[in-house]
Amino acid sequence: MLMSNFLKDRKSVRDFKNKKLDNKVFEEIKEYCSGLEKEEGQDSFEFMFFEDGDRIFKSLKGLGGYAGVMIKSPHYIGLNLKNEKEESIIYGGYYIEKLITKLTNLNVGSCWVIIKDVDLKTKEDLFNIEKGNIDYLLAIGYPIAKNPFVTEPFSSRLGVEDILFKDEIGKPIEVDELESRGLDDLFYYIRFAPSSYNNQPWRFVLKDHKVTLLLAYSSKEQLNLTDAGIIMYYFESLIKSMGINNRWKLIDKPDYEDEKYRYRYIGEFNI
Repeated sequence: MLMSNFLKDRKSVRDFKNKKLDNKVFEEIKEYCSGLEKEEGQDSFEFMFFEDGDRIFKSLKGLGGYAGVMIKSPHYIGLNLKNEKEESIIYGGYYIEKLITKLTNLNVGSCWVIIKDVDLKTKEDLFNIEKGNIDYLLAIGYPIAKNPFVTEPFSSRLGVEDILFKDEIGKPIEVDELESRGLDDLFYYIRFAPSSYNNQPWRFVLKDHKVTLLLAYSSKEQLNLTDAGIIMYYFESLIKSMGINNRWKLIDKPDYEDEKYRYRYIGEFNI
């Protein structure tokens, strides 16, 4: 599947069949998650599997969910962060989206479930956590078929000119430059990446042969580093189809501020 098509068509599944996943499929998912945990010596998080979805749903109903509504599914996967470092949070989001891509290829539906506001004691008892904390679950299962005569709501997207700048935030970049460098499709499709509450906080600055990623935030739109990991994953996946196999390098710089937003520097990517 082309990543560009996947991004445009990517939909969270909120209605699952009351049917457990096939054992072979479930084992393949577990094996894949094990590989993600070990990727590049990654040891800051682990995926935890909860096959008794009914117990999780009943315990978290009214406490967590997607847009405040708990999602009922036969199984859940928890992202257990073993520390609170910003890098761990960022790459937690990165690897959840990588897992979602795999699930989609297996015809397994999924949906982010936010449980940040659930108290730690409840989560420790529910998930039997010995070390770390789970702020996100992934509801997984076989999706209920959609009614083809019902139009799903469309999420508006910022334009390329709203998220991509030349040399510095606020300075427009010419379309001709993007086309001549073969980057027009990349930044067109990256706009379809998911983000918390569809805030689309990502901002890119293109300078010479380097792209800098920042997240915009304010008192109304809080900083969510998980969004950084999500956009980093899809950026790498899209640009890989162009023959560029580089990875993001995280950077530590003081926040930048303008009249509307503050911006957190996240990473740099050489193109």
